[in-house]
Amino acid sequence: MVNVIVLIKDIVDLTEIKVDPRTQRPILAGLPRKISDVDKRAVEAAVQLKEKHGGKVAVLSLGDDKTRTALREALAMGCDEAYLLKDPAFEGSDTLATSRILAAAIRKIGEYDLILCGEMTLDSLSAQVGPRVAELLGLPQLTYVRSLDLKEGRVVAERDLEEEDEVVEAPMPAVVTVVREINEPRIPSLMSIMRASRKKIEEWDREALGLSEGEVGSAGSAVEILEVRAPKMERKKMIIEAETPEEAAERLVEKLMEEGVLR
Repeated sequence: MVNVIVLIKDIVDLTEIKVDPRTQRPILAGLPRKISDVDKRAVEAAVQLKEKHGGKVAVLSLGDDKTRTALREALAMGCDEAYLLKDPAFEGSDTLATSRILAAAIRKIGEYDLILCGEMTLDSLSAQVGPRVAELLGLPQLTYVRSLDLKEGRVVAERDLEEEDEVVEAPMPAVVTVVREINEPRIPSLMSIMRASRKKIEEWDREALGLSEGEVGSAGSAVEILEVRAPKMERKKMIIEAETPEEAAERLVEKLMEEGVLR
């Protein structure tokens, strides 16, 4: 039996983002939201462990009322419990404050053997929340995991280190961050979606987690994001003229070398 807590973040669909040409700021209003892709693979990994070893899976997210859609998707995929951390005081939380809020919620949930999350969320790419949560809870952490299993009270994992793979193990409880290659998330059936729609989502605010105002939001953050702008990109609009495809290819390679694209 294994009790797993999965940390997820719902983000806007990055493929739908457009940029205001006047301000260079991304236009986020009205965009659909979804579970960050790598976090969804953490959900799938947790459900697979439950199916193999028994136990239960709880899914946990910091957000607002719209985050309920992501939590219900995780429930439809096979999670058993869902927790929404929602409070106006949480707004403006950086990775430090976010990790502090998540760690407090994990302590409140209580019984767990593993905490899973994606290596990073695709909107910020910080890769800090998993390790920060592990540090706050005093747990061993295994990062960039591409496969994992449980053996005699320990988690055994294969880590993707780009140049090489590494097989490691740690005692449970532990925190594991997974990479995209770990699995392909399942598509919930209609019956699973219907069952998930009837499950209760527990909601906790700052006071329920026992946190002070100075520990959350901008007051509890170490980093302040002033603004986000897209870089202005202009094409060079080069035209390559040639009499044959071979000559065109040769001139294209020359131009790419001049621009430093090829060496």
